[in-house]
Amino acid sequence: MSELQALFERPVVAQILGLGLLFSAAALAYGIARWVVVAGIRRLIARSAVTWDDHLVDNKLFIRLAHIAPALVIYYGVALVPDLHDTMDTILQRVAVSTMILVVSLSLGALLSAANEIYSSDVERRQRPIKGYVQVVKIVVYLVATLLIASALLDRSPWIFLTGLGAMAAVLLLIFRDTILGLVASVQLTGNDMVHVGDWIEMPQYGADGDVIDVALHTVKVQNWDKTITTIPTYKLIEGSFKNWRGMSRSGGRRIKRSVFIDVSSIRFLHEGEVEKFGRFELLRDYVTRKGEEIAAHNAEPGRDVAINADIRRLTNVGTFRAYVLAYLRSHPKVHERMTLLVRQLALGSEGLPIEIYCFTNDTNWGRYEEIQADIFDHLLAVLPDFGLRAFQSPSGADLARIAGPS
Repeated sequence: MSELQALFERPVVAQILGLGLLFSAAALAYGIARWVVVAGIRRLIARSAVTWDDHLVDNKLFIRLAHIAPALVIYYGVALVPDLHDTMDTILQRVAVSTMILVVSLSLGALLSAANEIYSSDVERRQRPIKGYVQVVKIVVYLVATLLIASALLDRSPWIFLTGLGAMAAVLLLIFRDTILGLVASVQLTGNDMVHVGDWIEMPQYGADGDVIDVALHTVKVQNWDKTITTIPTYKLIEGSFKNWRGMSRSGGRRIKRSVFIDVSSIRFLHEGEVEKFGRFELLRDYVTRKGEEIAAHNAEPGRDVAINADIRRLTNVGTFRAYVLAYLRSHPKVHERMTLLVRQLALGSEGLPIEIYCFTNDTNWGRYEEIQADIFDHLLAVLPDFGLRAFQSPSGADLARIAGPS
């Protein structure tokens, strides 16, 4: 109580005038720092040929540093205020010191953000993002700043607060659980080169199917093909599984794996006229000649009865169709010639005989890939009748009505 009485017994007018001048000087210092010094720095950076310094401006590093000027004025100028009580002097100095610590920590945060942007501006380095590590360093900087501010305001050693943190370790682990998990996941994702910004990933359990647009400490953002954005906790990419299409993009080939279902009732042997017809096809000429010689040699073996189909070999329309599809794909300019190319039969089922086309396009662009795939199957479905084959499809209502006849 005595200190408060002494405070009010001082010449109040002198104190108010002194404090008014002090705060006016602080405001003037901020104005000079903000509108003269910082503005001058920004003009110099705008004229510079390099681009990295633009990131410092964009993250407001210099604007934040300008706030140190008024804090310095108050810290050193408070001693010049006449008749100011020691308690007020101490409070103002502690607030000024705390302000400087806060400004420095925020400026370091801006500097780290700018460093991350400068690093990410290079396309090759962007494939190994450091945003997660930058965020961890920011958290450490802000924690230290909080500790120092509390120490400055309460005039206590920082070590006193640190000794108390041991008892709060369990609480801190609970509070920073996601941060710790995110840090470990970020290290694994980066170290194992699992995901980059720009990768196409699929994670059905989170509804994610699109391009990665951000890899941070706590979250990975995926812009789906419908332009929605899915946010996934970073550690979930380590806990679960996801598909990354980067390998496909880098390989230069995208897989086609689709079947044409053949109506089994349309499968038969070819007669001589059809063999001659297919022998004139450019894509089948070599196949018909080779198979004809092979079959003729087989059927000429002693004991073969050419009148019995089970005793001899003959060309079939479905086998010839498979040979045609294989030759067609090999000659197609959009099918990758150095990757796997198969035309195979799959197990017969209720939908007919599947003839599977397994190949890769040499264009990985999604739109063009779909066009190439559609063009291939348009042609194959259209050419089926030339081989006496029919594509299988379940009967529709119109088919059933036609079978039933007029009522």
